[in-house]
Amino acid sequence: MRQGDFVTRISYGGDVVFKIERIEHLKAILRGVDFRLLADAPLTDLTKTNPKETLDHPRSSSPEFRESLRRLAVSQVQLQEKNQIAVNHKQKSQPAHNSYFEVPGRVLHLDGDPSYLRKSMQLYGELRVPAEGFFIPEAQMAEALQRLLPQYKPDIVVITGHDGILKNRQSVSPSNLSSYKNSQNFVNAVRVARQFERNRDSLIIVAGACQSHFEALLRAGANFASSPARILIHALDPLCIAAKLSYTPTRETISMLDIMDLTVTGLEGLGGVETRGSYRMGVPGIQHTEESV
Repeated sequence: MRQGDFVTRISYGGDVVFKIERIEHLKAILRGVDFRLLADAPLTDLTKTNPKETLDHPRSSSPEFRESLRRLAVSQVQLQEKNQIAVNHKQKSQPAHNSYFEVPGRVLHLDGDPSYLRKSMQLYGELRVPAEGFFIPEAQMAEALQRLLPQYKPDIVVITGHDGILKNRQSVSPSNLSSYKNSQNFVNAVRVARQFERNRDSLIIVAGACQSHFEALLRAGANFASSPARILIHALDPLCIAAKLSYTPTRETISMLDIMDLTVTGLEGLGGVETRGSYRMGVPGIQHTEESV
């Protein structure tokens, strides 16, 4: 076994594909390929899997995730059609071509995994979501946000990476933050973001990863978080929520019930509180929107 190998754990029936991040004293530190899961295992518990059988980007080609992307794209088209109908109705005597412009919510995405970050940034671009992304180790996210939030002033911040319940500890309690690999780091980051902007509609926070302490993240100030049922969440579920919020008008309020079908893991994987969107329509239509607004 070497660093970079793709492996599964024999004791878990090979249910999750991991990549070996490093090896320490006959133990491998593992990062999930399909899921936002950080784990460790003895080298004797690992078996190699063919890298050709894994995707370059986690589950981006799975039917469930393709359906999530399709629904996001459809919702954007429906919003554009709704906007155009409203403008046409008010401008009956004038041509309505390019008669409005869009100001979607801006996303600041912090990710503890560089491969997930690259895929997320690619998908933000495909979905026309203005986003800035940074690879930040989970333990450094709170400090990084103190610098990045004043600089970028986002409407939505995504705080994600890897997490998991430490099953090898003698006293593991799902209610105790010390039972999780990175939930405390995510909570610290959420607190910094909420101190920067206390209004949950002015700064929307999406936080957490696989098996994260859902309740603690909400108490810290997150709008949406993982994982209510302490399950493994799809690697790109946080992106789907952020993309939907970016294209939800500020006058509309959405809940997890409205967007659960945009995620792969649904209400077991993510939950949250009612939140106003961050999308604004502007009139009349202008060119070079990014430079003008």
